[in-house]
Amino acid sequence: MINVDELTLGQLKEISSLVGFSQSNKQSNLYSRYIGKYVICRSRNEGINAGKVVDADETGVILEDARRLWYHKPSNESLSWYEGVAIEGLSKDSKVSCPVNKIIVEDYSLTVCSAESEKSIREAKNYEQS
Repeated sequence: MINVDELTLGQLKEISSLVGFSQSNKQSNLYSRYIGKYVICRSRNEGINAGKVVDADETGVILEDARRLWYHKPSNESLSWYEGVAIEGLSKDSKVSCPVNKIIVEDYSLTVCSAESEKSIREAKNYEQS
């Protein structure tokens, strides 16, 4: 009979990983919920981007067809910030980059977009610098 009070930390970690209770497994499950979804991703250095999540974990996120939202307002003026864009889509005067595949390696947050918002962002005209 094993006395659980005498198990080492290493043995406890090994047992917990066998039954699926590891901390990294919990984190992976949380991040994996976003894979395949179209999101707005906010980060400190990369700003605000929208795209489809290809992969994500605690170190960063990979976005497909990512567009940087240089200047953005929601199409519904009663809403605000990028959360309003995630719900209703972009206003006509918003400015977005051309789509690229992008990796963001830093702290970030993800906001899932509605189908209407995704369509709005994907169809927005590329902002051309003069």
